[in-house]
Amino acid sequence: MKQARLRSKKTQQQVADECQISKSLLSKIENGQTSSAVATLSKISDALDIPLSWVLDEHVDDDLVLLAKSQRQSRIGDESMGYTYELLANRPRFSGVEPTIVHVTPKDSNLRHEPYTHSQDEFIYIIEGSIQLLYNGKKHLMHQGDTAYFRGTKPHLFIPVDNAGAKVLTLFIDNNL
Repeated sequence: MKQARLRSKKTQQQVADECQISKSLLSKIENGQTSSAVATLSKISDALDIPLSWVLDEHVDDDLVLLAKSQRQSRIGDESMGYTYELLANRPRFSGVEPTIVHVTPKDSNLRHEPYTHSQDEFIYIIEGSIQLLYNGKKHLMHQGDTAYFRGTKPHLFIPVDNAGAKVLTLFIDNNL
């Protein structure tokens, strides 16, 4: 909870005032020195703009997060969007990095052609195949082993170059942490 407060750049006093609790109580809750009613925790989660489940979750973020391939959901998404993806780690909530493998749909599929934007920076590494990276209106041909780092706030899209498709290791990096 403290990490979420610091991330939102709020002081304990600001959050306490917003939740109508004492700064002392908030400090004790953050440091695990006291438990609190769900209603109070709900107010805190609203003030920090985080899901209540994060506050209620007793799971401690570990330094090491292992995820066997057999435990991963293999492919998520709709190929008609132009890709599917695999989440590679159950990352700690505030790590700021989301590792995925993007499976770029083969060229002859009925694909999305509009570029995307999002708030995170993006690092990509082409694991298999080739893509055209459409970035801010320009196309860049990328092959296996090539890398790129770019702002997600600029329009971008992975375009397949053949019917083999491609696999792209992608790290979404939140710079707001």
